[in-house]
Amino acid sequence: MFAGNLFKYPYSSVLHLDLLWIVFAVFLDDDDALPVGIWAAFVGLVYDWYFTGIFGVYLIALPLVVYLSRLMKPWLDLNFLTLLMVYIIDITITEAFAYVWYVIGKVVTNNLADFAVYTLGPTIAVNLAIFVILYYPVRQLYLRVN
Repeated sequence: MFAGNLFKYPYSSVLHLDLLWIVFAVFLDDDDALPVGIWAAFVGLVYDWYFTGIFGVYLIALPLVVYLSRLMKPWLDLNFLTLLMVYIIDITITEAFAYVWYVIGKVVTNNLADFAVYTLGPTIAVNLAIFVILYYPVRQLYLRVN
């Protein structure tokens, strides 16, 4: 239904399964000693190497999201809506960080309003749909493993 509008020009949406994994790993796993930040840095390096070609964008953004999520964790209750809001915040931080990085490096020339309407909005919409679909099965998996 929405695919015809979210995936054609001028809209571009980025599927952030890596951020979904980070949010689930930080909030659903009981082991706070997991090296999620190191894993996120590795995933960011691979993401930069394969998709962007500009090293440092996701290599820095993903561990930053892990750090900020761990700072928020003690203050939040663990439920569906809380994780949904944290996921929205993490997507916004990551995409805004990448946008600022690309503007500083003169990779993109569009303004902030175009970024918000044509990239950030569709990205949040697609990722929220994926979150809603995957939340319950992944939560059950984490509960069984722990």
